[in-house]
Amino acid sequence: MRVSALLDAKGTAVLTVPRDVTVAEAVATLCRHRVGALVVSGDGERIEGIVSERDVVRRLNDLHGALVNEPVTSIMSVEVRTCSPDDDLESLMATMTEHRIRHVPVVRDSVLAGIVSIGDVVKARMEELQKDRDKLVEYIQAR
Repeated sequence: MRVSALLDAKGTAVLTVPRDVTVAEAVATLCRHRVGALVVSGDGERIEGIVSERDVVRRLNDLHGALVNEPVTSIMSVEVRTCSPDDDLESLMATMTEHRIRHVPVVRDSVLAGIVSIGDVVKARMEELQKDRDKLVEYIQAR
């Protein structure tokens, strides 16, 4: 299965925040939309960074309450792993596992085109396995 098929099923909407929002505002957006990561982008197309729940928690240990007033740029990951709609899920799973990341923005022609979470990948993979299982059961029962 390709990333594009996953995006066809889940949609291409990506929550973004500009680089000047505070951590408190980013956390509120994460909670309000019940997502685990936000792409930091001034125009909704170019990726400047990504901020995840993990980024917040890791910096919270250092800055405690002062963290909420810091700009999101103080905690975002600037080295963002991305994928293409043409990538296969197996390679995406390998990237997510190797780099210990849970969210990967999808980029087409240098423009943000979606985002994929580890939950999306696991769900798609489970659906593929179920289809394979159903086909095997059908084949065995037909004999």
